[in-house]
Amino acid sequence: MTLQWTAVAFFLYVEIALILILCVPFIPAQRWRSVFSWRIWNWISPYWNKGFFTMIVVLIVLFLDAIREVQKYSGSQPMQEAKANPNLFDHLHMKLFRAQRNLYISGFSLFLWLIMRRVVTLLNQVAITTEASSGLQAQMNSANQAAKQCQEDNLLLRQALLDEEKSMSTKKQHLKMEAEKLAGKLKSAEDAVRKSHVEVEAMRKQAKGLTQEYDRLLREHNQLQNLQNAADKKAQ
Repeated sequence: MTLQWTAVAFFLYVEIALILILCVPFIPAQRWRSVFSWRIWNWISPYWNKGFFTMIVVLIVLFLDAIREVQKYSGSQPMQEAKANPNLFDHLHMKLFRAQRNLYISGFSLFLWLIMRRVVTLLNQVAITTEASSGLQAQMNSANQAAKQCQEDNLLLRQALLDEEKSMSTKKQHLKMEAEKLAGKLKSAEDAVRKSHVEVEAMRKQAKGLTQEYDRLLREHNQLQNLQNAADKKAQ
């Protein structure tokens, strides 16, 4: 085996070993991505594509040369000459065997060289996808927690609105009772005005104060009713 084919065979063995190491199942893709992030790869990366395509060209040239050698020693004319000379027949088969061996070595080296680049690319993509899925899973968990918290807050808000509605209905009943009481007082005040002019003036002042108090209570009632309407719209 010549020096060039010895180098190609050694390169093939190295490729097989590297691919087997990259395909080890108990080493995760994240670990390989951390290995590929070393500084030495950053230093080599500007020359990586050139070296990759150069090696492809070299392997293709060797592969084509091996094909030429196989066709050269497997042709009909060399076989006819070898049949006439037994020593030449053995020598021809030896040359054909070497050419076929070189063909397989160069072909598998080229194939594994492409496979190794693809494996490295897929490992990086798997690592990136795994990290992205982990981030999305964390975001989904936080979103679920936020949704649960919002549901709990909505339940508390609904309960608070129900309690507020009950308190507002109680206040309305109380205001109605107060209004009825005020109406009775006004009626009694009118009767008292008829009895005495002095009492009329005093009762007018009292009625005026009661009217202001009634207006204030009515404004509060309207404000509470507006708040209730706003709360009902938010609940809807």
